[in-house]
Amino acid sequence: MTLENHAQTEDRTITFKSPVREVEGNKYMTDVKGSLVPVELVKDQDKLEDDTVRRVIAFAHDLSAQVARFHGHCFEDIGALEALIAEKYDAKLGGRKGNMTLMSYDGTMKIQVQVADHIDFGSELQTAKSLIDECLIEWSADSRPEIRALITSAFNTDREGQVNRADIFMLLRMKINDERWQKAMEAIRDAMRVVGSKTYIRFYQRENGAAKWQAITIDLAKV
Repeated sequence: MTLENHAQTEDRTITFKSPVREVEGNKYMTDVKGSLVPVELVKDQDKLEDDTVRRVIAFAHDLSAQVARFHGHCFEDIGALEALIAEKYDAKLGGRKGNMTLMSYDGTMKIQVQVADHIDFGSELQTAKSLIDECLIEWSADSRPEIRALITSAFNTDREGQVNRADIFMLLRMKINDERWQKAMEAIRDAMRVVGSKTYIRFYQRENGAAKWQAITIDLAKV
């Protein structure tokens, strides 16, 4: 039989499983190897540590569930607003991709919805690499070290076998008139594939319409 413990939050009680198991009237705790250890043989320090970890993890599970529900409610509410405005005013919120900013009437609160595309690259990228290599060979010592370093970094695959996207995009921003370079950049653009997207929602508030926006932090690491 597994017992239960309770931890109190500000507004409710969180229940979590006790590590103590009762077998034929005797109480045990399970160690890392799965063995049953009589409770009286477990150090008090280990019991305190176990209890703390279980209580905090119980709070974490509860908070995670709240955030998930909140996330769902946010998109439901925003979706309902979009549908209502489309129906009543024949208008559309946000841009073509779904990015939008919603603001309170007094300008002290806003919600930003951002849709980020996930980009991958097709076989045309190898054509681009060949053309860029041709440029480097001809430029030889005339090419700046930082350009060579950026090209090397851009086409070095990471641990997942993907090219460095940020450096690839940096290459596209460089102004080089060589015809082969221009063809290489065209090949990179042709290689781009949108393989998915993710929608982010962020919240901000400020004291008044002239004040600086402050993010409402939900990320635990940034609290």
